[in-house]
Amino acid sequence: MTLRIAARQSSLGTEGAFEVLARARQLEAQGRDIVHLEIGEPDFPTPDNIVEAAYAAIRNGATHYTPAAGIMEVREAVARYVHRWTGATPSAQQVVMVPGSKNVLHFALLALVEPGDEVIYPDPGYPIYHSLTQFVGAKPVAIPIRESNDFRLDVDELRSLVTDRTRMIIVNSPANPTGGALTRSDCEAIAELAQERDLVVLSDEIYGRLVYDGHHVSLYSLPGMQERTILMDGVSKAWAMCGWRLGWGVMPPELAPRFEKLMINTSSCAAAFTQMAAVEAFEAPESDRAVDIMRAEFKRRRDFLVEGLNRIPGVRCRLPVGAFYAFPNIEDTGWDERALADTLLTDAGVACLWGTAFGEHGKGYLRFSYANSVDNLQLALERFAAHLAATPAPAPAQA
Repeated sequence: MTLRIAARQSSLGTEGAFEVLARARQLEAQGRDIVHLEIGEPDFPTPDNIVEAAYAAIRNGATHYTPAAGIMEVREAVARYVHRWTGATPSAQQVVMVPGSKNVLHFALLALVEPGDEVIYPDPGYPIYHSLTQFVGAKPVAIPIRESNDFRLDVDELRSLVTDRTRMIIVNSPANPTGGALTRSDCEAIAELAQERDLVVLSDEIYGRLVYDGHHVSLYSLPGMQERTILMDGVSKAWAMCGWRLGWGVMPPELAPRFEKLMINTSSCAAAFTQMAAVEAFEAPESDRAVDIMRAEFKRRRDFLVEGLNRIPGVRCRLPVGAFYAFPNIEDTGWDERALADTLLTDAGVACLWGTAFGEHGKGYLRFSYANSVDNLQLALERFAAHLAATPAPAPAQA
């Protein structure tokens, strides 16, 4: 039998990080030494108190189904957490727990966007924005994120992209892959535009606790935005809990039942013990201290890596404001970003991502995750510099 694959499958993209990770693991299996700067995952362990809270929850019977939108105690804890860090005051009924924050994006698109509607998303940006928008039959419209604007979107340019078909704007601050972050004035201008044109905003704030210079500004917190904003967040980045698969959306009250119905039809619920562990993450003083320690170490690594990148001939790199990614410009090396990333892995043993894995406006850039030790960052810098010095850039392919 020959399986006939549904046409919609061809519209789905992928994540380059997992592709490169798989190739790097294959090389390691052959005895190669690889420095992993490709995957966006903290290298810290989940804080002990959160792990112990999960054990206790399991022992106390948190191993069964929960309500589809999440355990009410946990939804209440999320509402308190959002109030504490943004100043907004959502109710627990506006919170839906999901097994990984990507579900928030997918559910928002399914619930609010019709085929043919336009969704504006950042480019370079998290590749799933474009992929899932296209998958639901909507038209992805890229807002360029430029180095010349400190890797912040230009609100005037954003305004020029809005049409009568625009339904949603996706915003990510601090951002993957650039580490850029919106200022308060940026957020206020986006909020004004959204209200003027009656647009929904999906605000991906998964890196909101990892800001090194200044303070995170949440679009969800601005006047008039709770009625039209879906706040997307999760435990993965701030508490080093990527494998726990727990995210949440905070949204207008009339949208939460739609998300709940989508949960019933897909995952049923997020894992009970993971939800209970999240309460410990939100509210225990030890958890806040763990985040502070991790953020301070990431800042040290950021400074070390960016300084080292800027010493390499042909490479320049802005200092990221948040997240844990550096996005160096490599245009002056003469290399194509995909070719350089490929040869850094195969020839130099450094796993990183090419900028166009995050959209066409990533051309001329690489992404390095500094979720690795300073010693390994030093080794990666040495290998990168040596590779560029020893290997001439290939001649451009003839048209």
